[in-house]
Amino acid sequence: MIKTLQIATLLLCSAAIPAAAQDAGLTVTGTGQVMASPDMASLSLGVLAQAPTAAQAVRDMSADMDKVMASLTAAGIAPEDIQTSGLRVDVQQSYDEATQSSRITGYVAATDVSVQVLDLSKLGQTLDAVVQEGANQMNGLTFDLQDRKPALDDARRAAVADAMDKAELYAQAAGVALGSVQSLTEGGASGGAPQPYMRMAMDSAEKVPVAAGQITISADVTVTWGFGE
Repeated sequence: MIKTLQIATLLLCSAAIPAAAQDAGLTVTGTGQVMASPDMASLSLGVLAQAPTAAQAVRDMSADMDKVMASLTAAGIAPEDIQTSGLRVDVQQSYDEATQSSRITGYVAATDVSVQVLDLSKLGQTLDAVVQEGANQMNGLTFDLQDRKPALDDARRAAVADAMDKAELYAQAAGVALGSVQSLTEGGASGGAPQPYMRMAMDSAEKVPVAAGQITISADVTVTWGFGE
C-alpha cells in the first residue's frame, strides 16, 4: 500500500512539471515620454492682511481680495476658472522673557484662490494685475495641457514600443523565442511642469516675466509574453 502511494505521488509531481513550464514567460516594463508645449497654466495666489483686531484683518483682506477678483475678471478669466481654496485667521503673539508670558499683538487674515489661465499670452499680464490689486502671496504655478489625451496616447504607444524592444532584446540574448502577449497592464501616466512648486511674497507691481517651456507627458506599461516554440 505504501509503495502504491509513493508511485502515485511521483506521477502527480511529474505531471505538474509541464504545466509549470507552460506558465513561464517574460515580463518587461516599458516607459514612453512625449514633450509638449503647454497651453494653460494653474496658479495659486493669495491675499494676506495684518491688523490689531481679527475683524479688521478680515475686512482688509476681503477688500483686497475683492479687487483681485475684479482684476481677474477684467483679464478675461471666466468665473468657473476661479476658486477660493482657503481662508484662515492667525493670532500674532509676542513673548516677554522677563514675565514669561505672551500677549496678543495682532491678527493675520489670509485667503487663497486657484486660477486656471487658458490663454498663456495673458499670464504675465494677469499676474501683474493681481499684484497691483493686492495679491501678496504666490503659492504655486504649474503648466499643463487643456486636452492631455492626444499626448498621453502617444506616450502610451511609445511605452508599448519600448517594452517590445526590451523583450526582443532579452529573448535574443537568452536564445528563446517570444510567443503571444499574455497580459498588458498600464502602470501609470503623468505630466510634469517645467516649474516646480514655489511659494513667495509678491510685493512688486512690475510685470512678471513667464516662460512656459515644455512639459513631459509619460506613461508606463508592464507586458508579459509567453515563450514560442
